[in-house]
Amino acid sequence: MKRLQVKNILLISLLTFSFLFTGFLPTGSRAPEYKLRRVVIDAGHGGRDPGAIGSYSKEKDLTLSVALQVGSYIEELLPDVEVIYTRKTDVAVDLKERPNIANRNRADLFISIHCNAAANKSAYGTETFVMGTKNFEANFDIVKRENSVIILEENYEENYEGFDPTSPESYMMFNLTQKAFLSNSLSLASKVEEDFTSRVQRHSRGVKQAPLYVLWTTSMPSVLIELGFISNTSEERFLNSKQGQTYLASAIYRSVKAYKEELESL
Repeated sequence: MKRLQVKNILLISLLTFSFLFTGFLPTGSRAPEYKLRRVVIDAGHGGRDPGAIGSYSKEKDLTLSVALQVGSYIEELLPDVEVIYTRKTDVAVDLKERPNIANRNRADLFISIHCNAAANKSAYGTETFVMGTKNFEANFDIVKRENSVIILEENYEENYEGFDPTSPESYMMFNLTQKAFLSNSLSLASKVEEDFTSRVQRHSRGVKQAPLYVLWTTSMPSVLIELGFISNTSEERFLNSKQGQTYLASAIYRSVKAYKEELESL
């Protein structure tokens, strides 16, 4: 009996000591570590798919130029972050393969860069999309345009399991995905649009939600950035200028840096 009491006392003392000792450990040593280690940058369109076409330029060329510049800033100024590109030249990359590249490489962030277009030539401004179905009908034109590139691919009906980018019914399956990453995606998207407005002096059309296929299948926070309207004469000129591309790429880089700092301070 005495031996059992001694054992109990020793056990209680050990547990108490362990509890008190862990109380003095730094919080960070017990908290999970959040780091931005790998970013995938996706230059929209490419190769056989020109994307939107302006009066003298193509979306695929502008997105590639800005994407490479964003990546170079991150590589130079955030050396602890690995940059992976979905394309570095004018080649076609299937829409399904773009998020797959991010998933295979276990990226922490996916950024898809695009240019906008509209029948109304006076439409202008930047906007950044996250995966979602809020105000779906209002954004359906851009959703159709960005998702319809799959029609250029071979065996697209089989590869995309019957998904029809022109049919609103096909988007019903998008409702239950990406919710786990919505908060972080919105955080980065807001930073991008804020920097476009405050630092680059562009008109922001805001942060929006849309069921874009390239964002739907990524397993990490993801955004799709529309740099401006290639269909607008003034914006097309800005998008093609060296200064304009530098300003836009710098804004995206600063937003990634701010997002990284916010993430790693948690």
